[in-house]
Amino acid sequence: MMYHFKTWLAGMALLLAGGCGAPVLAPTTDPAAAAALVWPKPPEQPRIRYLQSVAGPQDWGIERSLLRRLADALTGGGAELFARPSAVAEAGGVLYVADPGAQALWILDRPRSRSARLTQIGGEALVSPVALALRADGAVFVADTVLKKVFLLDLDGVLIRSFATQGLERPAGLAWDEGARRLYVLDSLRHRIAVFDGNGALLRNIGESGGGDGQFNHPTHLALDASGALLVTDALNFRVQMIDRDGRFVAKFGQVGNGGGDFAAPKGIAADGENHYYVVDALFDAVQIFDQKGQLLLAFGEHGARPGQFSLPRGIIISADDKVYVADAYNRRVQVFQGAIATGKEQTK
Repeated sequence: MMYHFKTWLAGMALLLAGGCGAPVLAPTTDPAAAAALVWPKPPEQPRIRYLQSVAGPQDWGIERSLLRRLADALTGGGAELFARPSAVAEAGGVLYVADPGAQALWILDRPRSRSARLTQIGGEALVSPVALALRADGAVFVADTVLKKVFLLDLDGVLIRSFATQGLERPAGLAWDEGARRLYVLDSLRHRIAVFDGNGALLRNIGESGGGDGQFNHPTHLALDASGALLVTDALNFRVQMIDRDGRFVAKFGQVGNGGGDFAAPKGIAADGENHYYVVDALFDAVQIFDQKGQLLLAFGEHGARPGQFSLPRGIIISADDKVYVADAYNRRVQVFQGAIATGKEQTK
């Protein structure tokens, strides 16, 4: 009880010092203790290990230039930080973050030691960028729910094309199929998935409003598994649905509740190379991992601001090297975990 009281007092002090709108920052954490964070806990063999938190370019190993530091010193500016990251993507050391709190897309390019905070695309100001998908060449798709548009940018943030005239109402989730050259756009208000070819032409729509198989109720997130099946977070039906490339219903799992394997506010979804499904739940402040039959394998995370804790998390992706990136929205950071360590993959990287 005394621990919780002291923690409450520390949080109140931080709020008073930083203003009511400031986040409650995590206490300083021993790096060795953070590195030892694994799930499940010993003596069981670990599956997930905490690696790091990224709150801005410097955490990704990108230092501000001398000229920038001098300018910040003169103007009173400081390090650039995320405001409310909602989606994340990564490939080849380049981290992309959709940040509706900052009305921006961040591109943190570690190989080229540079970063960009894009608040405009093609001369149009971003309002609520919430979803990302990557092509193999490093181009990135960005969905803005308020603008009702999806943009395609190159690695330098230059606009290639936009999807704006195809009847999108609330593009909330994206998935790119590299082999089929198809872009899947989850339209939350229309309760369906719009399918585009690689040149931006609308091919068809999948799904409709409802609670039956292949129907959706305000779906929010989208991903592809290793077999090419679509994974849909069917949020207000409190379930995940699997749809094949042709739009046919395959399977579903989940229900509303507060037990293991249940959902309260399902958000981001991702699949690893072994077709384990990772589902973020914003109200549980946790990530649940399921097998292909929808059986719960493991959960990690809890409410808080320390490493491995979350506050209304949203997006999630799993990179080619089995790293799990979670957009920890109200902690203003992206947390990075190593997955698949029980199979020994981590030691081979």
